[in-house]
Parts: sequence; C-alpha cells; structure tokens
Amino acid sequence: MRLGADWLTRDTAAGDVLTPERLSDEHRLIGQTAAEFVTNEIAPALPELDKKNWSVARDLITKAGALDLIGVDTPEAYGGVGLDKAAAIVVGDAFGDMASFAATFGAQNGLAIIPILCFGTEEQKKRYLPFITRGELVGAYCLSESGSGSDALSVRARATREPDGSWLLNGEKMWITNGGFADLFIVFAKVDGEKFSAFIVERGFDGVSTGKEEHKMGLHGSSTTPVILQNARVPAANLLGEPGRGHKIAFNVLNYGRFKLTATCTGGARAAIAEAAEYAGTRRQFGRPIAEFGAIRQKLADMALRLYAVDSMLFRTTGLIDERIGGSDDGQVMAAALEEFAIEASLLKVAGSEMIDFVVDENVQIHGGNGFVADYAAERRYRDARVNRIFEGTNEINRLLVPGMLIKRAAGRGESLVEAAATALSESVPGSKDSGLHCATAMKRVALGALGLAIETLGSRLDQEQETLMSLSDLIIDAFAAESAVLRASQTSSSGHPLAALHGDAADVIGHDAIARARSTTSTLLASMFEGPELQKQLDVLGTVLQSRPMNTVAASRRIADAVVSRRAYPFGGRS
Repeated sequence: MRLGADWLTRDTAAGDVLTPERLSDEHRLIGQTAAEFVTNEIAPALPELDKKNWSVARDLITKAGALDLIGVDTPEAYGGVGLDKAAAIVVGDAFGDMASFAATFGAQNGLAIIPILCFGTEEQKKRYLPFITRGELVGAYCLSESGSGSDALSVRARATREPDGSWLLNGEKMWITNGGFADLFIVFAKVDGEKFSAFIVERGFDGVSTGKEEHKMGLHGSSTTPVILQNARVPAANLLGEPGRGHKIAFNVLNYGRFKLTATCTGGARAAIAEAAEYAGTRRQFGRPIAEFGAIRQKLADMALRLYAVDSMLFRTTGLIDERIGGSDDGQVMAAALEEFAIEASLLKVAGSEMIDFVVDENVQIHGGNGFVADYAAERRYRDARVNRIFEGTNEINRLLVPGMLIKRAAGRGESLVEAAATALSESVPGSKDSGLHCATAMKRVALGALGLAIETLGSRLDQEQETLMSLSDLIIDAFAAESAVLRASQTSSSGHPLAALHGDAADVIGHDAIARARSTTSTLLASMFEGPELQKQLDVLGTVLQSRPMNTVAASRRIADAVVSRRAYPFGGRS
C-alpha cells in the first residue's frame, strides 16, 4: 500500500498512476451526464442565480440529486451510488465552468456529506445522508468566523451542555456557502470554551438564523451569508463525533475540500481555454485571426501546459486515495485515506487555484477589451476564480503546512529526511539531460535536498521561517507536477495513445520550466541559510543536480498551440 508523500523519496512506475486517459467507461458516462446537466440545466439558470433566486438553486440541487450526481461517491446504504473518488472528480470537473453552482454543489456533496459520513453515528447517517444525496436537504459547513479564518481552532462560538443533555450554541459564523437557504449546518464550537467540537444544526432549531447576503467580487450566483446562533438549542443526538475531537472532522473535511476544489479549477480552466481558442480563431486583427500570431499561440500553449500539470497531479492523487479506500463503505476508512494524502491535497489546492488564476487572466488578455466587459464569459470567469486561493485554507497556509507535515510524517515512519536528502543529492540523475524524466527526477532530489538542508540547518526554528517554508513548498509542488506529467506522458507512449508525442512535449516543457524556477528558488533559499564558502558549497551541490541541457521549448509549445487552435479546445481531455 502506497503512503502519502512517499513519491518524494521513492520511484513510481508509470503503470501505477491513474490518469485521465485511464478512466473507465463508467467514469466517462457519469462525466457525460454531469456535462449535459451543466449545458441543459445550469447554464440557462445563471441569470436567475445571479439575482439570488435561491428557489432555482434548490431546484438544481434536487435535479442533481435525481441524477445521482450529489451522492456519486456516497455509499448506497445512505442513498448514494457508491462510486469511487475518480467519479466524484469527473463530476466536479464538469461543474467547474459554472463556478457559482460549483460552490453550491461542493458545499452540498462534500462539506455537508463528508463530516456525517466519516464521523457520524449510524443513526445520524441514516437520518440525514439520504436526504442530502437526493437534494431534499441543502447543507452548509460553518467553520470560519470573523476573527478565525486561517486560525480555525480559535473559534469563539460556544457550546454549553444543558441539564437535559441538549446543547446551547452561541456565536456567529461567516462566509457560509449556501447560508441563505441551507436546511442543515455543520457547526464548529467550543464546549465549555475549550473543547473544539462539531454539531449538526438544523435551520428549524430555536435560535438559528442567517444574516444578509454578502456582496462578493465573484460567485454572484452562490449564497454567502453569516449564520447566527443565539442560544440555539441542539439535541444531544446531534453532537458530531466526540467533544474535543472537532479538529479531526474539520481538518479531514478540509482535506477533501482541497482535493475536490482542484477538480473545479481544472474544469473551469478547460472551459476558459476552449473559449480563448474559439475567440482567437474568430477575432481578426491586421487582416487575419489573432490565433495565427505567435504571442497569442504562446499564451494558449502556456494555459494548456499549466492545466496539464495540475490535471496529472489530480488524477494521480485520486488513484492513490481510491487505492487506499479499497472500495470500502466505511467512513472511517475514507477519513483515514483523506488524512494519509493531506500533503497532496494541499499541493493540489495551491497548484490548482494558481493555475486557474493564470488561465482566466490570459483568457481576458486574449479577449482584449471584450474580456473586461460582462457581455463575455471571460469577465465572469476571472472574477469567480479569485476566491479559490482563499477557499479551503489560503494558499499561504497550505504552503506553510506542507514541510511540517512531511517532517512529521517521516518521523512517524522512523525515517530521516536529512539522510534521505543526502542520499538523493549524492546520486547521479538518470536520463538524457534534455528530457522531462531527467528534469522531474532532478526536481524531486532538489526538493528533498533543500528540505533536508533546512531541517539540518534551522532545526526547531524552521517552523518560524515562513519564507523558507513557502520556498520549500514551491519546490515540492513543482517536483510533484513534473513527475506526474512525465508519468502520464510515459503511460500514453506505452499504450500507443494517438497524442503520445504531444503528451511528451507537455511533460518536457513542464519539467524544463520547473528546473528554471528551481534555480532561482534554491539560490534565494540557500542564501537565507548560509554565507560565504558554505553558501557556495551548497549552491554547487544543488546546482549540479539541477544541470540540464536547454530544450527548444518554443517548438514544443508551438505544437501544443497548434493542437489547441485546431481543436478549439484543451487537447489533453482524456475523458472521452
């Protein structure tokens, strides 16, 4: 059984990795169902959703439930269809272009279901999950407060036990998706002001109300309100899990949220690339379509490359989680799998949200002045994407978490990252120095090597050196992306995929770009830890590993751009 983050210290065979090209017919069918639902139901409803017509949102949720899209990965015993996480990712990706409804849907099929499924009693599961999966109950997740966004455990909401065993909850939750019309809230509060705990709270309970809709930059068709608890009386049976164990629920739900959010980002990016390619093919300047200009083609290629890297990382992680769950319907098994791959979830969340920001920005740029006006979808996509870097823990928080999680994970396994780093830096990097394989392997070794040097040099001070932690995370993200892209490309080559050569181009460019960034990052990182001869020594060590021969990435990018322009779409779909 593969473990979380062991890819950093161990080799992975291409045949062991899930990629979009290896999806089953069942996955493709559920993806087609979701895509048709987006086209036929969600897209026509966008104007009403933007007007805050929540009856339309409720109707869409009910229809999604009837198509088994909400409970796609919920066990059949609780009203779902019991498919795997790959199916859930395919559905999330399909909804990505409808970002407002994707937020509504994500709160429903993830943030409301996972806490109950993984940590609820059998009675709680049977009482609530079938109605949520059918869309008859709308759910919301209430963790954040005005003074506890990133510092989630510092919530001020309080829960007091009454003589009859019930609970009185007091506090105010902020930025709650689906808040304006949800029937059910997963609420976090501190029992006796100390024990961080979770509760299932129904809107109909005394003392539960919601505030006004927030006026947001984007996601205008998604409800976002405060949830106000004023002596809200919650039955004893609605405590979720044990008092003082709410952090286990909160963090594992966040792991799932980060994982699923990435699918929304890939779906949104795919739609934006198609829109950009279509516009570039029809918009004429200087007597010809702008898609014929090298500057525009480079943008289209870069957009596709960013998506290819994240898509490859996402499906690789999905395969690992599904392997860990092993088809089990046990919520605790699912929670353990999500916790095992918490590092990957954080890497994905950062990479995915920053990828789509790049893609929608370039889409606006390709549209020129038209991209800045609401008549074109490019404007909506740009606004809607910005919140992804804040959702599910800010990107800064996720970057700061990764090195510490790696260190803790290695210690728990009795492994020394310092020793592993020394070994990695002492070995020669295999493969031709102009290949994606060489670059990906070099990235892994440099990321591990830099982490080992930071542990050895800074010791217990490392967790206070936030700039260092952020740089280490950037190296680790690039290493995961480069290797995931190479493994996917290798797989397509072995299987004789018709676009195998184009996959190879993508992997090579992603690897070379990662190496270029790593040279700058490691220089800054090492200079913050060493001086004089020791600095030069460490620069030489990491510089040797990062050696590569220049590749004609312009030619490879042109071939990718040709494919985007000719198809008027992202060419590496893998879903049909």
